[in-house]
Amino acid sequence: MRGLATAAIVCALAAPGRANPLPPGALQLAGAVEGGTGVDNKRLGEGYAIGAQASWQPMSSEQSIGWAFRWSTMFGKNYRASAARIDDVLRTVTMDLTAGVRLRPWTTPRRYLTFRAGFSLLRSNQEIAPSNDRDFVGPIASAGIDQYAYGSFLVSLDVRYGMISNGPQTIGLMFSAGFVGP
Repeated sequence: MRGLATAAIVCALAAPGRANPLPPGALQLAGAVEGGTGVDNKRLGEGYAIGAQASWQPMSSEQSIGWAFRWSTMFGKNYRASAARIDDVLRTVTMDLTAGVRLRPWTTPRRYLTFRAGFSLLRSNQEIAPSNDRDFVGPIASAGIDQYAYGSFLVSLDVRYGMISNGPQTIGLMFSAGFVGP
């Protein structure tokens, strides 16, 4: 009887279990291969970009869905671009601000699917036809996968489609890796 009373007291005083929070912030270095789509493929050519991104995605390990924000800045060089009339290389700077969801269809709390949409700023060193502008603002969308590793490291792979309705349309595959934390 005494053991039963002790067990009841311990159960009553025990704190309920909580999920482990995932580190909500991430700073990552990024690299991408990118190019124009459709008629913009000839105008923009193909190339690469390097840069960095910061994200905020607060979730606990028990959640299977959560929200996320990401800011990225990429510096690109595109080759075989018809818009590169002064120089052989079309240089670009792209800045994106996106918001979206993270889904975990797997049992592991270390891997997430991501879907984001937002706005992108694109600036090039030369005018891009048909508008003959160097500055563009337009929507962007991305889908990808985030993988946590070693507790404080995040690796991401994203497919990004930019300037969906305004300006030169781009598509790219971006790989990023960096540290997570509070």
